[in-house]
Amino acid sequence: MERRTALRCARLGALMLAAAVFAACSATRPAPSAPSAAAPANGASIMGIASWYGPGFNGHRTSSGAIYDQNDLTAASTAFPLGSRVRVTNLDNGKSVDVTINDHGPYVKGRKLDLSRRAARQIGMIGTGTAPVRIAVLETPAGGPALGERYFVQVGSFADPAHAESVRKRLAARYSDVEIQPVSDGSGRFYRVRMGAFASREDAAARAARMVRSGFPAFVITE
Repeated sequence: MERRTALRCARLGALMLAAAVFAACSATRPAPSAPSAAAPANGASIMGIASWYGPGFNGHRTSSGAIYDQNDLTAASTAFPLGSRVRVTNLDNGKSVDVTINDHGPYVKGRKLDLSRRAARQIGMIGTGTAPVRIAVLETPAGGPALGERYFVQVGSFADPAHAESVRKRLAARYSDVEIQPVSDGSGRFYRVRMGAFASREDAAARAARMVRSGFPAFVITE
């Protein structure tokens, strides 16, 4: 009996020692760091579908503040900071064009880039409207924001979709980045009118302030 008790105590002591050693190792092993979004480095590239926009937006103000000119070599994207220079290659024919990102868009699921009419013509996608492309980063603005974090400005939330559309149309007369986002919760379905995406909180805050001065209850949201 005494021998069995001694053996149990010895086993218990061994288990406690092993647990202490395991805990010490676990405490000193560095935990894996969480992945963080990084700004696109020069030379980095992504694949996706590009489209183009032209006459309906020509002469409108872009997200960068510049007036959109469909005859400039520019593009709209939310995947790169405003001011980035990228090379867009049409994977169907191998033609390339270098453009500056000066606007946000496109707001169609699955699309990465909206080219100006001139840029789309240079890579042979005017007729098709869309094309699979490779987008390679040539240059990004110094101190650019992290890729993946985007900011929007919400200017209203409505239960009536017609009211939301009325506000969207009013704002779209001046801005090309206005959209309606349908949202459902426990109380029903409503429609957010928002602007963006903006690559920095400062850009979004500036737009929100402008909207507040125009009488809209605007505020910045992050995704």
